[in-house]
Amino acid sequence: MTVTGSWGDGSEVMKRLTGSWSFDRLIEGQGSMQGLATFTPSGPDGLAYREQGRLKLLTGTELEAEREYVFHGHGRGFDVFFKEAPPRLFHTVELVASDDGALNGSADHLCGFDRYQSTYTFRPEGSFVIRHAVSGPRKDYTMVTTYRRKA
Repeated sequence: MTVTGSWGDGSEVMKRLTGSWSFDRLIEGQGSMQGLATFTPSGPDGLAYREQGRLKLLTGTELEAEREYVFHGHGRGFDVFFKEAPPRLFHTVELVASDDGALNGSADHLCGFDRYQSTYTFRPEGSFVIRHAVSGPRKDYTMVTTYRRKA
């Protein structure tokens, strides 16, 4: 077992995510968003994810936005589901330790003809970053969200 910073190993990430996080998101060429995300226990190996924040588009439009997912832990990582009935898998992430002390994982998701290539980086100091590079006939952008534990 490789122990990494404040996250432990991949099997411990789900426990350490529980709680409130502030986030800053940059949507390349479109805008930005700041807000609050919470991970709340849901079942034996699950976390309900909910974010709320202020989306600011480059056009000057500002609006309140929110999104929800369900995370289920497994072995060295987790599955992320859209919060739907029945739940629909977004992607599966397996985490591995890197030489710089971070835990990293990646996943792909095909939504129609648009492809989501996602990376998760859990940094040794306790923050984490989720990056989605989206490409296809209907979507073309990169979205990077940095999360920091809310005091």
